[in-house]
Amino acid sequence: MKSTQVRERVAKEAARLMCETGIHDYQLAKRKAVQHLRLSGQRNLPSNGEIESAVSEYQRLFRAHSQPRRLAQLRCTAVRAMRFLVRFRPRLVGAVLSGTADEHSDVCLHLFAETPEEVGLFLLENGVPHEHGERSIRLAIDGTERLPTCRFMADDVPVELVVFAERARRRVPLSPVDGRPMRRAALRAVEALADDLP
Repeated sequence: MKSTQVRERVAKEAARLMCETGIHDYQLAKRKAVQHLRLSGQRNLPSNGEIESAVSEYQRLFRAHSQPRRLAQLRCTAVRAMRFLVRFRPRLVGAVLSGTADEHSDVCLHLFAETPEEVGLFLLENGVPHEHGERSIRLAIDGTERLPTCRFMADDVPVELVVFAERARRRVPLSPVDGRPMRRAALRAVEALADDLP
C-alpha cells in the first residue's frame, strides 16, 4: 500500500476515534489508529492538520445534523461566558472557534490578569463553583509553560479558563494543529460566529 494511502487511512481512523471517544490529543489518536489498523512500525504518519481535516469530513458525513447544533450551543455558551468575564479580555480558542467542536468539546478561553488569583476571586464573588488546575501551553517552538486554569460548568458545558499574565497579552501560544500562532477571537468576533449559526 502506498504511503499516501496509509496516511489517509490513519488520518481517517484517528478522526473517527477523536469524534467517537472524545480523544483530544492528536498523538494519542494517531497511536491508537495505528494499533487499530495493525500498522505497527508505521513512521509516515499524517500531520495534525490532516487529522483535523479528516475530523471535519467525518462530522460532515456522520454528524451532519447533531454537530452543527452542538457547535451553536457551545458558541452561545462561549459568548455568555465571555460577556461575564469581559474585564479579563477573554479570547476564544480551539475547536469551538475552528468549528470542529462536538459533544466531547469544552469551551476554552484565554484570559489576562495581573494574578491568577484575581480570576478565582472573581468567580467566587459571583458564586461560580470552579476547580483550579494547570495546562501545558506551547509558547515557543522549543518550550512549553504550565499556566493556571479554572474550570466551571455553564449551560451543562465545561468552560476552561487559561490565565495568562497581563504582560503576556502579546505572546500567542502555538497551535497543536499546525504549530503556528494559535487563532484567538475576541467577543465581537465570537458573537458574529454565533449569529451565523442556525
